[in-house]
Amino acid sequence: MCCAVLHNKSREVKKGSCGERQVVVNMPTPVRVIVVGAGSRGETYSDYASIHPERMQVVGIADPRSFARSKLQKRHKVSDENTFDDWSCVAEREKFADAVFICTPDRLHKDPAVALAKKGYHILLEKPMAVTLEDCREIAEACIQSGVILTVCHVLRYDPVISKIKTLIDCGVVGDVIHIQHFSLVGFYHFAHSFVRGNWRNEAESSFALLAKSCHDLDLIHHWAGGRRCIKVSSFGALSHFRKENKPPGAANRCLDCSVESNCPYSAKKIYLDRVKEGWVRWPVSVICSNSVPDIESVTEALKSGPYGRCVYECDNDVCSNQVVNMEFEGGLTASFTMVAFTEEIGERKTSICGSRGELSYNGKEISVFDFLTQTSTKHTVHKNVPGAFNSGGHGVADYHLVDAFISAVASEDPLLIQLGPKETLASHRLVFEAERARLENRVVFCETDHD
Repeated sequence: MCCAVLHNKSREVKKGSCGERQVVVNMPTPVRVIVVGAGSRGETYSDYASIHPERMQVVGIADPRSFARSKLQKRHKVSDENTFDDWSCVAEREKFADAVFICTPDRLHKDPAVALAKKGYHILLEKPMAVTLEDCREIAEACIQSGVILTVCHVLRYDPVISKIKTLIDCGVVGDVIHIQHFSLVGFYHFAHSFVRGNWRNEAESSFALLAKSCHDLDLIHHWAGGRRCIKVSSFGALSHFRKENKPPGAANRCLDCSVESNCPYSAKKIYLDRVKEGWVRWPVSVICSNSVPDIESVTEALKSGPYGRCVYECDNDVCSNQVVNMEFEGGLTASFTMVAFTEEIGERKTSICGSRGELSYNGKEISVFDFLTQTSTKHTVHKNVPGAFNSGGHGVADYHLVDAFISAVASEDPLLIQLGPKETLASHRLVFEAERARLENRVVFCETDHD
């Protein structure tokens, strides 16, 4: 079946403070989307269709796991003929949608992104773009040559509060930006879940931590630098604590069999089983039961036999638990980024931006700007309510605005409605790869461009 033709579109442009544009796209027909990868991220992004069926319709699903595939198929009432166990089946078919959401594991991004871009599908691609710079370049080039919109899921750019930071910088409230300090507080159990026991624990199977977890943090710094190119970078980091030599005496290889489990903050029993007993079935509990609905029985079985029940000191993890990146941009702007696993707050960011006329501080909830001239502080809050499950915590608010912007861009065939295109995405990813090279080679790396 041919893809839907989007026509008779109109846009309403609203002006916000400092001239920020808010575009409302009026759509007579929904954007048709194929979800490639029906895991946690694919399920989350596709929820937009349940909230706004007039704007988006899921018409195809591809995933090798039968439970995840069937779950999403039922939710969106997708026909059997458009439900596949491999993304290549989508590429072999005549184009039957407007866009694809590619939410496959990190190492499986490039091939579907390139193939489906060449078929003419607009691409929403889960971050990171790919696990090598060469693959990132190939994706960007395929999208540019095919004339399709590429949105890599740097969701932080779409968080209303963090987006406000860029607006305030552009308004000149801190004057010339001199230094940026940015923290990513991963959270003690989040790191144990995702980067010790989970999908991103091992670089050979996924990618290094700075790319998997923090590529959108470096993207923010790149964004706030306002077009100034990073000219050199250094980085230091290591895998701390989650190592075999730190295993407590008497600890078992699995938490359910462990006599010292009650004294371990990283216990799988505490992170998963205790939560499901209290009725919590969303992340991270939902992730560990890939073939069934999470309940006490299925979670218990997953902890007995699956990777998430392992002792954190007996896993095959090798990615950094703490890392710093130091950057110098054109014009003397300096920046420092810190990612650390061992925090109370889960998935929060904290930022300080020092300028010639003031200092902007973000504590994860609100923004405060201190004006050097008046010596007064002004607090800035932003409305963050969004509909449905997107409002349930984490970066769900940003997820909602990301998908909303992408759908608007596809509907109006206007890539300016998304925060960044393939070239800028490639530039911020390049910074991540160069930072990791600096860490591995223990030296300052002078940054290249695609023109070098």
